[in-house]
Amino acid sequence: MTTFRLIDLFAGIGGMTCGFVQANRHAASFEPIFAVELEEPLAQIYKRNFGDHIHVGDIKDVAEFPVADVVIGGPPCQGFSPLGRDRDADSRALLNSLWRHFVRSLEESEPYIFVMENVPELLRSAEYAAFKKRVTSPKLGYVVREGVLLAADFGAPQLRRRAIVVGSRIGEPPWPTATHSPERYVTVRRALKGVPLEPDGRRWHRSRPNIRPSSIERYKAVPEGGNRFDLAKNRPELLPPCWQKKKSGTTDVFGRLWWDRPSFTIRTEFYKPEKGRFLHPEAHRPLTVREAALLQGFPRRHAKPPLGFVFPEDMPMTIVAKGIGNAVPPPLAQAIGAAVLDYLADAAGLETGRKAA
Repeated sequence: MTTFRLIDLFAGIGGMTCGFVQANRHAASFEPIFAVELEEPLAQIYKRNFGDHIHVGDIKDVAEFPVADVVIGGPPCQGFSPLGRDRDADSRALLNSLWRHFVRSLEESEPYIFVMENVPELLRSAEYAAFKKRVTSPKLGYVVREGVLLAADFGAPQLRRRAIVVGSRIGEPPWPTATHSPERYVTVRRALKGVPLEPDGRRWHRSRPNIRPSSIERYKAVPEGGNRFDLAKNRPELLPPCWQKKKSGTTDVFGRLWWDRPSFTIRTEFYKPEKGRFLHPEAHRPLTVREAALLQGFPRRHAKPPLGFVFPEDMPMTIVAKGIGNAVPPPLAQAIGAAVLDYLADAAGLETGRKAA
């Protein structure tokens, strides 16, 4: 078997690595050899799934990146995302500068392929223009292809759009082919098949604790596919004062999912319906952690990749939820990984495993 050595930058809990490992074939596979994650609790989840080869801390403190065949990762997106527009200028500048360390990793690791993911706004930014100029320069010599991919087109039960940038220094970059069309999207019903309607607490099938009776009454007023405007219509006396004054705005807040459609984007606080369309399609509660993981496309089994994914039970719910919400949907990563793996396996004369990590 040909093994290609994989580095994951800004790895989080390893959703992107999970997808790449799931893309493994009988004749070729990815071997995670190094990762970087700033937040120690998220790095611990990565370790439990992929091993101890992770630098826990700021990427600027990595002394040297090991040689690898593929580098993947998504610099924190808050600087580009519409949700981060309220950050101060210094914070945004710091976040947006992290791509420079991505470039440094390419200079030191010398991968044949890199894959960067981020919010779609990245591709319209001055920072991305500078990044592309650096990696396509004669010094690095990558050919770059970029675009926005919809996770549902690749088998994830979620309408999540991500900017994907693929660079290759051995030819035209590989690109994944969509496997699903709208009439064949994986729905919430299919993704949650077999998951009890009533949370049983097993394998993180538990929701936001201590939900107030008044909140449950509000949930009951929102039908499948409905939102806070249905609450205003059906039970106006339960409407919070802030929503009484705001007659317009996003239709996702306090929204309930549809059974027979993919979910909307799963964010880090999916257990708070006031943050988005995170109510269960039928039950009068927010999504559980297990349900959110399944809607992200994480494997069902409680086992190490590629057979499954381990979500430790000894961590706070907020940490596990943050890791899930920030992850690249593994089915999308798997599609990209499969395209990269086939591309590398077909390339002649590649020197893999060029230097020990």
